[in-house]
Amino acid sequence: MQSRVFTVTNIIILINIIMFAVQNSIHNGILYLGLNIYFFANELYYQLLSTMFVHGGVAHILMNMFVLYQFGNVIERVIGIPKYLLLYFIGGILTSIGSLAYMYITGDWANLVGASGAISVLLGWFALKDTYQRKGIIVWVLLISFAPLLLGMPIAWYSHLIGFALGWVMGYIL
Repeated sequence: MQSRVFTVTNIIILINIIMFAVQNSIHNGILYLGLNIYFFANELYYQLLSTMFVHGGVAHILMNMFVLYQFGNVIERVIGIPKYLLLYFIGGILTSIGSLAYMYITGDWANLVGASGAISVLLGWFALKDTYQRKGIIVWVLLISFAPLLLGMPIAWYSHLIGFALGWVMGYIL
């Protein structure tokens, strides 16, 4: 039986907290570690992964880590650590690639930061598997994707939708 404290999800949360401190201690850390045009301009290929661990502020990281804690630990228990790691990291990197493609195609460049793309992968997987909560999860993803836009907040709505779709598809595999 797995310890409730030392779960992979909780370790990922700890890494996010450490990276939040790191990004704030490096000059322009959020630009170097987020996913943006520098991926191409400066060949910062690590951004596909690092973007999943940096956040735009305290409220942003708290919200993402709260959702990750709730859903991540449940999914980790259900599918086991190896499949969970594949779902989170492969799904998160594919979400980064999809988001980068969206920005490249539209020319609408932003600095994408946050774990919400990878978390949306988890939500997509969960929505596929749990038909009872499916509608609520879909409504939640749509709310977190579009409600902030109505308030004038910059948000990578496409990253949420791409991650959700990838998680749904990965649910057929994992």
